[in-house]
Amino acid sequence: MAIPEHIITCKTPDIHSVDRFGFLFGYPIAHSFSPLMHETVFKHIGYKWRQFFLESTNMSQFLELIHEPNFFGASVTMPHKVAIMKHLDEITDECEAIGACNTIFLKRLGDKRIYVGTNTDVIGIREAFTQNVSNPDEVYHGRPALVVGGGGAARSAVYALKKFLGVTTVYLVNREKAEVDVIIDWCKGHGYGDGLVHVATVEQAQSLEGPGGIVACVPDFPPLTESEIEARDIMQIFLNKQHKGAILEMCYHPKPWTQIAALSEQAGWQVILGTEAMIYQGFAQSQCWTGKALEELPLEEVKVVIAKELEKSPH
Repeated sequence: MAIPEHIITCKTPDIHSVDRFGFLFGYPIAHSFSPLMHETVFKHIGYKWRQFFLESTNMSQFLELIHEPNFFGASVTMPHKVAIMKHLDEITDECEAIGACNTIFLKRLGDKRIYVGTNTDVIGIREAFTQNVSNPDEVYHGRPALVVGGGGAARSAVYALKKFLGVTTVYLVNREKAEVDVIIDWCKGHGYGDGLVHVATVEQAQSLEGPGGIVACVPDFPPLTESEIEARDIMQIFLNKQHKGAILEMCYHPKPWTQIAALSEQAGWQVILGTEAMIYQGFAQSQCWTGKALEELPLEEVKVVIAKELEKSPH
């Protein structure tokens, strides 16, 4: 959905109806599971907290509301993930390295509140692999990896693979060369761009060592254009190599089982659904806001709630 040029301001939620409040701030966001997930967490740990939808393009409205005394933090999504950064007091290393903020949390310096921006998308990708792959030394450690796509999620995937998951080379496959060039330039400029290889042709893919980990960051649409078809063909070359690893399919809406998931399973790969990355990045947010450890949070309850919500999809 295109974002209208004029500023969209939504009605301010009833933030005083709970002990503390946060927001999911973005546009459009009606499809998001974030408030449902976080309210499941808050209920489990006995907090009368709530995350409200703030479906708005009005940055001024958001900046005014987060200075309310009972604000605890926010999830930030498009189109604000970059624009919000200049309004924060601090940003974490992950936030700077990715160049996007998806989470705001608070620190205190005496009586002053410090607004901190971070990026938990990288944690979601990391945990999706580490929590689901029982033998990483055999699957992806010390091997090349593959990232499919050219947007912000692809940058997060490169960072997670290089920083946390022990891969060597990262192959980049995308329909648009210009988008890959931007990713490579950005990653090199922020210290994690060594060993990135744009794989542009089937012939090139055939000559390369097979990856152990794949992160797919593209929508669940059939390839139609010549460049989309070639990118899919390149991916299938990697899927059909002798070594079979694990693939994280980041697309989970409107349904988590995608064409790429099916192709990967048929080729013998372990498929990790995108809901895993979504849930673990959400738990990283909850940890920032509540101070709770991961083992104190209701992992299985949240997975059940999200699965039930996905079952309602008409797709």
